Amino acid sequence: MQNSDMQHGDMLDSEHSRELFAYYGLAVYYGQALEQQLVNLILLMKLSQGKVVSNEDLEDLYERKMSSSLGQLIHEVKHHFTFSDEETRQLNELWKQRNSIVHHYFKERIHETFNPEGRSRMIKELEDFKSRAQELEISLQQYTGAWIAQLGLNAESAAALRRLEQMHSESLHAQSMDEENQLD
Repeated sequence: MQNSDMQHGDMLDSEHSRELFAYYGLAVYYGQALEQQLVNLILLMKLSQGKVVSNEDLEDLYERKMSSSLGQLIHEVKHHFTFSDEETRQLNELWKQRNSIVHHYFKERIHETFNPEGRSRMIKELEDFKSRAQELEISLQQYTGAWIAQLGLNAESAAALRRLEQMHSESLHAQSMDEENQLD
């Protein structure tokens, strides 16, 4: 028994296992970046509707929306914003896959972590999710920028939104640097 525990511990400490866990972290990270862009779109919707009139209102709304689930954010944005059929399909697909990754991934796939082929499949899957989430997040950033310009936000609202985005970007950059250092 002790020997199998030792082998299991060695497997979890292997370089390949660390790579798997690093890609898992990147997948979760880009899922959260996607959530952030949905929050930005919701903030813009509320600003355009005149429902946010002060920096305090904006910060309060930001905090409330940051605690919403990805599904809640997607449903809210879809009620006020029209995505292409492809973007809607991607959002729904990424939402389901993100939930699986965050809530069930290792419980359902634990047997694959015990061999190199299984770990390689998992790494590929997580890398694919990360790439697709990153692409969609970039698309949403473009919508956000275009909407800011179209709305002609007043200087105070635009500055407050930029401050929130800057804080988020700095946080994402710091996390990304930490993750890259862990992969090295």
